[in-house]
Amino acid sequence: MHASVGDTLIVHGHIVGQGDRKGQIIEVRGENGAPPFFVRFDDGHEELVYPGPDAVVQPAGP
Repeated sequence: MHASVGDTLIVHGHIVGQGDRKGQIIEVRGENGAPPFFVRFDDGHEELVYPGPDAVVQPAGP
């Protein structure tokens, strides 16, 4: 998984009724766009994330 600053990280809920979490990647700490990512989620919470298989990166628009 690779990302750039400004991309969106979407972590899919894996429990029935649990929604997805979305956040903007504000820092990429791995080499060449690799994790970990520092993410600001929609609720304002900021966290260092090592994404698992339940996460996808949505590239930022042009």
